[in-house]
Amino acid sequence: MFEFFFKYPIPVFTKGRWVLLGSWPGWLLPVLIVASVVGLGWLIRSRLSEAAPIMHTWRAGTIWLLQSLLVTLVLILLWRPAITVAELKSQQNMIAVLVDDSRSMAITDSGDDGKASREAAAIRSLNAGILAGLQKRFQTRVYRLDGGIGRVAKVDDLQPTATATHINDGLKQLAAETADLPVGAVVLLSDGGENGGGVDLETISALRNRRLPVHTLGFGKEQTKHDIEMEDVNLASRAMADSRMKATVSFRERGYSGGKTVLAVRDGDKIVTSKDVTLGPDGTIQTETVFFNAGSAGVRRVQFSLEPLGGEENVANNAMARLVSVSGDRRRILYVEGEPRWEYKFIRRAAEDDHGMQVVSMLRTTENKIYRQGISDPQELADGFPVKAENLFKYDGIIIGSVEAGYFTPRQQELLREFVDKRGGGVLFLGGRFALSDGGWGASSVTELVPTFLPSGKNTFHREPATAQLTAAGAESAVTRLVDDPAKNVERWKKLPYMMDYQEAGAPKPGATVLAEMNAGRAKLPLLVTQNYGRGRTAVMATSGTWRWQMNQALGDPTHDLFWQQLLRWVAADSPGRVVASMPVQRLMDDGRVHLSAMVRDKEYVPAPDARVVAHMIGPAGASALVDMRPVPNNAGSFQAEWTAEKPGSYVVEVTATRGTEELGRDVLTFERTDGVAENFHTEQNRELLEKLSSQTGGRYWKAEELRRLPSEISYSEAGISVRDTKELWNMPIVFLMLLGLMSAEWLLRRKWGVI
Repeated sequence: MFEFFFKYPIPVFTKGRWVLLGSWPGWLLPVLIVASVVGLGWLIRSRLSEAAPIMHTWRAGTIWLLQSLLVTLVLILLWRPAITVAELKSQQNMIAVLVDDSRSMAITDSGDDGKASREAAAIRSLNAGILAGLQKRFQTRVYRLDGGIGRVAKVDDLQPTATATHINDGLKQLAAETADLPVGAVVLLSDGGENGGGVDLETISALRNRRLPVHTLGFGKEQTKHDIEMEDVNLASRAMADSRMKATVSFRERGYSGGKTVLAVRDGDKIVTSKDVTLGPDGTIQTETVFFNAGSAGVRRVQFSLEPLGGEENVANNAMARLVSVSGDRRRILYVEGEPRWEYKFIRRAAEDDHGMQVVSMLRTTENKIYRQGISDPQELADGFPVKAENLFKYDGIIIGSVEAGYFTPRQQELLREFVDKRGGGVLFLGGRFALSDGGWGASSVTELVPTFLPSGKNTFHREPATAQLTAAGAESAVTRLVDDPAKNVERWKKLPYMMDYQEAGAPKPGATVLAEMNAGRAKLPLLVTQNYGRGRTAVMATSGTWRWQMNQALGDPTHDLFWQQLLRWVAADSPGRVVASMPVQRLMDDGRVHLSAMVRDKEYVPAPDARVVAHMIGPAGASALVDMRPVPNNAGSFQAEWTAEKPGSYVVEVTATRGTEELGRDVLTFERTDGVAENFHTEQNRELLEKLSSQTGGRYWKAEELRRLPSEISYSEAGISVRDTKELWNMPIVFLMLLGLMSAEWLLRRKWGVI
């Protein structure tokens, strides 16, 4: 219909450049238009009678407008308007046809009867005239597209069996391989599935530099009717043995709003926990939190799955797996206590039942005497609190009990700050007679470590009862999770026995998080407050009376020990070693490229740029490799390496750093390469990607009913070998219709108003 009125197809007008072919100067045209419009206005106004009613003035204005438009159109036609547009020369250019042959194209949702696969629909579209139409005018090459591209002799030979789709890599490869060929355009037939993260700017720029348009044809439904699909699982990649892990699972559903399913967590074939889930509104991302035990030391492959529901179109996207490296190493905490008290005894007892923790304590019994417990050798802490960084930084966490800030020398206070800021350790401040404000910590040089603004006065410690309750943040925190169900956990805290004392800790600092509060008389005060500081973290527990949670509950009740074990692990578990290895992602989807980074520090946790860093890769089927990591410029202590995991499966990487004959440290991480899994997710047609790709390269997204025009309209391209053609516009049918319409409208109005 467009060509019937405008003579030429849409690309002529969208890609062409407007010109005037008349011999008269272009500046004269607007002058004549303005003069004609003004002259017509003066002429019509001069004919109006001074006694004419206001309606006659309105009618005269309408006649003037129609006459002005008619004169303007005639003047433009006298200047011979035209469009110049680049057009590919016939039989001298190549058209590259890329057909997605990944497994998602085997989904049967594209035929008229709903039973033809997407691949079959794509092949049928090509055989229905598109390919023949292109071959009449151009040289045509057909490529399969999956992880890359490859030429095929016949489109009927294509089979949707490839394990991945990398549109970005395929287009980049095509641009490189055809750099010396006159490629006029690219035709991409796909469902838009892209397992590599999208089409990057580098690829778009390469296509734009060659002015190479990509025309896209989309296949597959843009929205499923009945499906539950996992979106992501947020889970720490490292854990201590027997620690309580928190996983945040996000998913979406369509067609099952209000229905119920089961979220299960499996370690191998064993279900470690499960949760009943009520499904939310269609299409919205729903998030559920589950807690489970990390188990013994080793590499765990933890799978999260949603129980399939009846009529699901795709059940392969109901599960996701994550690798977790569970460490059996014990974390060491230095506990400094200023006076013998019940809290000290019960905290140590809780830690002794946790085989992943070792509490090394120094208890001040008299002013110049300490009692040591949990030491590894007789010399440990023999001279009291360490005065050297290499001695203090051996610990992963520190607890400061009822002890004054003045007990520590200025050098020791600075080491305490560096322990958190530079070493990345955790510090927990406890309430007590000589703690917090009453111990002078508010006036000390390390008051910034405390996550609250400590009161300025003394007498903030009260031997009066107080009860605990969780805040909204505490209800979601793994530190304060006594019961898995959030609502029941909040109620469990309310039923805890009262604490025998409490301390005023002051208002939380900006950025701090209050996990628990105290009801002390009519006042509500912070009980447990945490904050991040530098590379580490600090917390305040504003009481010394939680031991009553153990004494005043039934024999065998785990509440007190569970809470303290979780809090102590929070203090120490995330403290980094001297070598920290990392990867951007630890699950490689159909791609074996490994980008490995490591941060190396010495005994005082100062970056060590002169270290020699080696990564030992161990993979499936006995695969093994040693990779030297190179320093990163302008980033002292940072190293990086790239490697390719050739086979799918689980890999272990051990990164070792040495300086001369001294070993600075080592770290272990795991990753997994999975092939063919990504094709099970986001199987709907990604029309947004296809439309964006075509618009950014000067192509077009084509609908099925428009495909017959593709062979002719694709020729309007500046790529390859092209010529610029000039197409005159004066003889377009729309022009004659406009002339006729303007003249007829004026005549009809004059007749109606009786002014002929």
